[in-house]
Amino acid sequence: MMYSSRPEGLSDTDQLISDMKWKPSLLFFSFLGVLGIVFFLNQFTPAPKAKPGPEKEAKIMQAILFGLERYHFEPKVVDDRFSRQTFNLYLKNIDGGKRFLTLSDVDQLKPYELQLDDQAHAGTFEFFDRSVGLLEASLTKTQGWYREILAAPIDFSKNESFETDGDKLSWAKDDAELRSRWEKWMKYEVLSRVNDELNTQEKPEYVGEKKSFETIETETRKKVLDIYDRWFKRMQKADRNRRLELYLNAFINVFDPHSGYFSPQEKADFDVKMSGKLEGIGARLQSDGEKTTVTEIVPGGPAWKMNELEAKDIILKVAQGDAEAVDVMGLEIDDVVAKIRGPKGTTVKLTIQKPDGSVKVISIVRDVVITEEALAKSLLLDTKDNSDKVGYIYLPKFYADFTAEGVTSCADDVAKEVEKLKRENVKGIILDLRNNGGGSLRDVVRMSGLFIEQGPIVQVKSRNRQPDINADSDPRVQYGGPLIVMVNGFSASASEILAAAMQDYGRAVIVGTSGTYGKGTVQRFWDLDMASNDPTVKPLGEMKVTIQKFYRITGKTTQLDGVKPDIVLPDSYNYVDLGERENDHPLDANTIAPVPFAQDAYQVANLGKLQEKSASRVKADPIMKKIEENAQRLRRQKDQSKYPLQLEAYRAWDKKLEEEASQFEKMLQPIEVFQITNPKADMAHIQSDTSRVTRNDSWLKERKKDIQLYEALRIMQDMIRMDALASKK
Repeated sequence: MMYSSRPEGLSDTDQLISDMKWKPSLLFFSFLGVLGIVFFLNQFTPAPKAKPGPEKEAKIMQAILFGLERYHFEPKVVDDRFSRQTFNLYLKNIDGGKRFLTLSDVDQLKPYELQLDDQAHAGTFEFFDRSVGLLEASLTKTQGWYREILAAPIDFSKNESFETDGDKLSWAKDDAELRSRWEKWMKYEVLSRVNDELNTQEKPEYVGEKKSFETIETETRKKVLDIYDRWFKRMQKADRNRRLELYLNAFINVFDPHSGYFSPQEKADFDVKMSGKLEGIGARLQSDGEKTTVTEIVPGGPAWKMNELEAKDIILKVAQGDAEAVDVMGLEIDDVVAKIRGPKGTTVKLTIQKPDGSVKVISIVRDVVITEEALAKSLLLDTKDNSDKVGYIYLPKFYADFTAEGVTSCADDVAKEVEKLKRENVKGIILDLRNNGGGSLRDVVRMSGLFIEQGPIVQVKSRNRQPDINADSDPRVQYGGPLIVMVNGFSASASEILAAAMQDYGRAVIVGTSGTYGKGTVQRFWDLDMASNDPTVKPLGEMKVTIQKFYRITGKTTQLDGVKPDIVLPDSYNYVDLGERENDHPLDANTIAPVPFAQDAYQVANLGKLQEKSASRVKADPIMKKIEENAQRLRRQKDQSKYPLQLEAYRAWDKKLEEEASQFEKMLQPIEVFQITNPKADMAHIQSDTSRVTRNDSWLKERKKDIQLYEALRIMQDMIRMDALASKK
């Protein structure tokens, strides 16, 4: 892999980003400002240009309020308090970085702070109209500023810094202060790119004519100007429909972050193009009109096999092979897709920003997506000092009707893998749900039933109704031995349900990072036309509404809290907040009545001793210690929001981050005593195709470097040993 002059690193199976350093980027900061977030639901194609009249807008708002009141799991009183919350959320969405509105602008909007509820009920939009006028004026004003700033060489000699966190800033008191922020912003945009180019030229392996600082600075200013011109052009093209959607969603998102308004065109796009599939690399994206974010990695695709691109990564630039990278800020999703798409066998380079803020360049060789890699599969694990075979089952998602070839149930597939492992006489099974974002509720209930006789798995509660108990009704126990379930911060929804059920039953030891994602809610679409008898204003669009919450059989919820592992292992994301709690206005974590539950298949014993032994190993392991240090380093860097703008100071700061990151390069290496093989039942299928052999070899190599999986195996060996000793007493 070739690395850019920004710090990069290795990403491995435990999501370790070993040598990335925190560095602000063009798209990291609060570019939710102005109209950027207007497009957050318009992910795939432009919205209709026709302007709805005042009557239709009023009907949409009234239908939304009706639907929220009638169907939302936890409806709110739309009063002055609600109005203030909506007012604040709307301002945060349109100018979270405080780079477009001044204190005077906000003062003009302030009289409406407690009137939004009244305007919503009346179907009027005075506040919205006033905000649009102020934002349009600001776009014209600030565009003139950045063009003027970038028209002349920038002085990097002044000793000053740049605050990037809008929450730490007050509204600029006047245009002079606001322009000063733009001067610093443009200075940073140019400085960071100039530094990258200087670093590239200073490398020993650099080939070619070295450019002068003045030439680099001039060329960089032109690039930044082009980037901002494209972004502003997109914002200025936004019609009233798109801007209104942002305002409507401010109302809805005060109820909860997963509910939202979809215009008729957006709903059609959602139904047809929901995946946003990137042909050639196997990833799914979405765009908020400013940044393009990865929402899912398709198991079996090129990106999945590379194991570096991950959900929540932001794509900053795209390069074809060794060609110069192109900034994709502000591009339509289809334009980004077109730049990434390409023939099989060709290479695309993506400059990405990780959730912790670090930036790296990855290369992906385009290929077709291998769907069978998305299915459950198993391995046999042991160590050189302990030949007891332990089964390992990897499940990337809770799929149902997953392929056209007839694979309809991940529960059925996991049951088949369990039978394979039983024929190998394994003494324990590790079920890996790391990075599993969920899926079929039916399958998670059936899969949980593989490990217990029968009984409740999850409570699903609708508003004002008694919980619906989803239970395993099959008295059989397909596997009754020691069980470990692995999770991490990207394990969500169905993964959390299974892990919670196994933990509550005392059936398995949950091993993983500091906690799972914490999404315990269910959404459904509701047609807003149902609230109107007037055919002249239809279609009004649809609203995604949170209608249910998941609860554990103990009565606790996975909402916000997620599942806390019994044994927590070091991980680079342990101190980076990524879960449901990071959203605005998430539903609360509460409890309901527990339901009776019991199982006799297998009961985890000596959990305290297992925790002690694992903690002792982790403490003594130099790699685990490195991972912990790296996690703390990334957290410190993420908390930093002020950056130097003087050339030498910036370069020294950048070099320091590079040096810190270099200490964590290539931490993960194959673990010599860790032995991994395929079940005998799989060998004929694997060896029937050379590409399948290659994929399997790659998977085994990656797992051999998976230090979290290795520690899970050690925990399982402790369980087996303790159970054997207990049986002799």
